[in-house]
Amino acid sequence: MAEECPHMVTNRPGHILHGLKIIVLFILSLLFLLPFYVIFRNAFTSSDAFVSSDWQWLPDNLDFSVLRDLFSDTDLNLPGAMIHSAIQAVGQTALTVFVSFMAGYGLARYRNKAATVMLRLTVLTLMAPTAVTFVPSFIMTTRFGWIDSYRGLIIPMMFSAFATYMFRQSLLEFPRELEEASNLDGANPWTTMWRIVVPNSKGNIAAVSTITFIGAWNSFLWPLLVARENTTTMQLTLSRFMTSQGVEYSELFAGALVAIVPVVFVFLVLQRYLVQGLETSGMD
Repeated sequence: MAEECPHMVTNRPGHILHGLKIIVLFILSLLFLLPFYVIFRNAFTSSDAFVSSDWQWLPDNLDFSVLRDLFSDTDLNLPGAMIHSAIQAVGQTALTVFVSFMAGYGLARYRNKAATVMLRLTVLTLMAPTAVTFVPSFIMTTRFGWIDSYRGLIIPMMFSAFATYMFRQSLLEFPRELEEASNLDGANPWTTMWRIVVPNSKGNIAAVSTITFIGAWNSFLWPLLVARENTTTMQLTLSRFMTSQGVEYSELFAGALVAIVPVVFVFLVLQRYLVQGLETSGMD
């Protein structure tokens, strides 16, 4: 009888463990994808079929009438809500990245007592719930006359301690030699930051942009406070399907499907940069 090679025997536990990891990851992937499938399946189900007790995982046919009714409903104005959410999310993302990058750069480069105090305050801010700032932010927004405006939706929410701290951590790893070489060429700190540091921090910028965009697009409580008819966002529109008389499940799932498409698209486009940015920032 031929003897088994020693390396084959010793590798068996490794192969078994690797196979178990794949199985576990596959099961977890199915669990994470299950809510998306339920949303997709119910979005193309009529109201009559939805309340039926004969619920099928694989429907016989897809009913597009619910989606058509959503987009054709002028009172609901779903396309307008999507535009409002897009303006809010893009505007908040751009301003948050702009402000937080400069703040993070300053905290990473200037080592003095003032910078230390600001860093500690930033970390303390991370521990406080975001809703804590809503009352003073709402008072400020009301006094400035920003209710039912894009300024009211975007400006009070553009300051992010998380984004500032994330940029600060990543910029600590940025090679100082590049900045010193730029300074020797006569560039001031402002020019060095925008022409040297920013182009070489695309991964971190993309990571913060992705996280900020998803958070802004999915925000509900702040738009609920300041948005009115002219700036109603997607999340507020979806809440109209849940009333005291009941929940319109077919319309709610169809609207949810429309709402997650931009978020999934942004995540798929920037996921590589998201992972890279989290790794270089020390937040993984």
